[in-house]
Amino acid sequence: MTFNLSTDGLTPQRVTLRVGGRLDAMTFGEFDEGVAPILQQMAEGGTVVVDLSFLEYISSAGLRSIAKIRKAMRARNGHTLLVNPQPQVKKVFEIVKAVPVSDVFASVEELDDYLDHMQRKIVNGTEEDI
Repeated sequence: MTFNLSTDGLTPQRVTLRVGGRLDAMTFGEFDEGVAPILQQMAEGGTVVVDLSFLEYISSAGLRSIAKIRKAMRARNGHTLLVNPQPQVKKVFEIVKAVPVSDVFASVEELDDYLDHMQRKIVNGTEEDI
């Protein structure tokens, strides 16, 4: 599946970004380019809701893109909310929150290999092996 991004209800106070497909090293640039003009329209104290319902895969590049949104909104005293992640994507966010990944992985490639492995286990129903 390819990457796609759409918006819903864009106002200076709130927008919902709907992300689908894969957010990885091949697609994060397209995501960042699509999000940049939207963030410029957000008001002080606004909220960006990132709907992950149709996001099937996220790599460290995708995580950095999400972090950029959070940083931009914090600079405006705003908020970023992530909603509806699929189980394998939710697992990546749990891993990143629980483990300071920069202290564990020797390279971005090693991190992406690990995240890929973990997401495949969730999709294939073998999460108990984690």
